Amino acid sequence: MKKRFNTKVIHSGHGTDNETGSVMPPIHLSTTFKQNKPGDFKFEYARTKNPSRDVLEKLLAELESGEQAFAFASGMAAINTVCDIFGSDYHIICSDDVYGGTRRLFDKVKTNIDVTYIDFDKNVNWDEIVSDRTKFIWLETPSNPLMKIIDIKNTSTIAKDYNLPVICDNTFASPFNQRPLELGADLVVSSSTKYLGGHSDIVGGSIVIKDSQKYGEQISYLQNAVGAVPSPFDCYLLTRSIKTLSVRMKQHNENALKIADYLNTNPKILKIHYPGIDSKYKDIASKQMEGMGGMMSIVIDTNVEGINKFLKSLNFFTLAESLGGVESLIEHPAIMTHASIDKDIRDSLGISDNLLRLSIGIEDSEDLIADLKQALDKI
Repeated sequence: MKKRFNTKVIHSGHGTDNETGSVMPPIHLSTTFKQNKPGDFKFEYARTKNPSRDVLEKLLAELESGEQAFAFASGMAAINTVCDIFGSDYHIICSDDVYGGTRRLFDKVKTNIDVTYIDFDKNVNWDEIVSDRTKFIWLETPSNPLMKIIDIKNTSTIAKDYNLPVICDNTFASPFNQRPLELGADLVVSSSTKYLGGHSDIVGGSIVIKDSQKYGEQISYLQNAVGAVPSPFDCYLLTRSIKTLSVRMKQHNENALKIADYLNTNPKILKIHYPGIDSKYKDIASKQMEGMGGMMSIVIDTNVEGINKFLKSLNFFTLAESLGGVESLIEHPAIMTHASIDKDIRDSLGISDNLLRLSIGIEDSEDLIADLKQALDKI
């Protein structure tokens, strides 16, 4: 029977346990499994495949409308695996505003990869950028931390002319708000630490692919060979957490829009980066997203001293890295999540010293607005 999204988060990946009838799938902690005879088995060794991870991967594939999913120990492990699919000594095209860890991997770890960063807000001359060495186009939308929105469908159409796969980091949106594979992307990557986990207690990552024939065998090989896989308990926790993804995301979306509307009226806010109110991105976001998400960035009319005073005055927003949990978080990208990016690059992108990134939780929006107001009043 066909399932809509809210039904998928509850019923995909598993049914009741055949042996016990348990509604939730059991946690399989065994590291090794009995074989019927040499080479005849369903599960062999827990790094290679595990029943708890199997449940999670089937669930993730359905949520992203993909053919196959692969779970990893972190989002960065997933991104690293994507790079390794394509070998070495090649060129990629990447959107200019991405998570600092992604840029660190591309620029400072994968030194045999050449990267061209482009601003998708501007006209792109693809003939000048694409070469024989170009292997893929990497998109992060909404982007971290400037909340840029890239037209996935349009970019995927262009990429097909050059026979290039499009890989989209969907961490900020979550599959509740956006499903890049439905829009033409070939692979979707997420840090499942964030909205998929939703409770700030799991580190994980995932790759979901549209075409198993094309990439499935390579990713499966690397997942096993490198071994950056999540524990069975983390797989169980993530499967459990995803069951509330829809109800959580609805509240994240609702709260963020209310807070953005309030901040837009406060004279101490110079700029709000949020697709729900940003005229530059609102039309594209409305076309490809079902909700605007819980992430935003703000530029405050103050100096570093004022920023620190504002942060210390907050009660319900916790100064911490990461995002997507039920609690509201706030962080300083230039010093925290994007510190690994060279300052001249941060400055050119607009990641200034008075830019803050907010992860809006699911608390009462009135309390969150009051907290921001009293803190802004002190600077």
